[in-house]
Amino acid sequence: MKLKKKYRFDNNRQIWRIIPNNNGKLIIEERETEQKQAYYHCLHIESGKKILSNFQPDDKFWVGIESVRDDVIFFHKYAKPDMPKHRGIYAFDFIKKEFIWKNPDLTYLFFLNTKLYAFNEKFEGRNYFAINPDNGEIVEEISDDHKYINCLRDESLLKESGDGYLFPEVFTAGVSSDPRIDRIINSLKNENIISGKIEYLINKDMLMVNFHSANSKGSLDNFFKAVDLSKGKYILEEVINKETRLFFTDSFFVKDNLLFLLFGKTRLEVFKIIF
Repeated sequence: MKLKKKYRFDNNRQIWRIIPNNNGKLIIEERETEQKQAYYHCLHIESGKKILSNFQPDDKFWVGIESVRDDVIFFHKYAKPDMPKHRGIYAFDFIKKEFIWKNPDLTYLFFLNTKLYAFNEKFEGRNYFAINPDNGEIVEEISDDHKYINCLRDESLLKESGDGYLFPEVFTAGVSSDPRIDRIINSLKNENIISGKIEYLINKDMLMVNFHSANSKGSLDNFFKAVDLSKGKYILEEVINKETRLFFTDSFFVKDNLLFLLFGKTRLEVFKIIF
C-alpha cells in the first residue's frame, strides 16, 4: 500500500473548511480574519483542477457554508455581525457561477433525501418547512412540530455518518482491539518527547497518526505519520507544523480513497490511498 500525492492547494490564507461533496468536487473556504475577507474555491476532487477560484458573495465576511449538495453551495448570513445565529439560505451554483435562489427569512436545518429542512423564528418557538433545494420552493409546511423534526434530523445524521468519511480519534492505550496500533504508538512515544494528545485513524491496514513533539528550541513540532501495519513500515512522514506553541488538531481526514492533510492551517495536500 502507498500514499500518492495528487495535488496541493496553498494561497497562504487560513483554510477554514474543507468539504468534499457527493459529486466529485472539493469546496474550500479560506478566511482572513483581520481583513474580514472570506474566499471560496471549488476543485475537481481527483485532479485539483480549479472550477471556482476566490469567489466572494456580496457580503465578503459575514457569510458561511451550511451545506454542499451536487453543484450547489448553500450559504448563510448572520442575524447580526459578531453573533453566531445564522439567518437566510442562499443557493449558489458553482458551475453556473450564480445564485439560483435566495430566501433571507428562513434558516437552514439539514438535508434529508431530496428535501432541505429549514425554519423561521416566531414569538414563541419556530415554524418548520421542507424546501425543494433546486428552486427554493416550499413543498411542505410542518408548523411547530419539533418532535417530528428531531426524528428527521436523527435520520439525516445517521445517513451522513456513513458517507465515506473517516475522522481521527484520540488514542487511549489498551482500548484498540488491534495490538499493532499500541505497539506502533508506544514506539513513537519512546522515540519522541510527545506533548498533548495523539490522534489516530485506521483505514484497513493503514494507521495514520498526528502528534506533537518537543524540540530543542523549546517549542513543538507537529508530525503526521502513516504506517502500513501489514509490513510495519512507514509510508509517509511529514512535519505539518514547525516550531509552534499551539496544539493543532483536525489536521487530517479520509474521504473514500483520498487523504486530506493540512499543513500549518494554510496548505492542503491531497493523497490517493492505494491498497
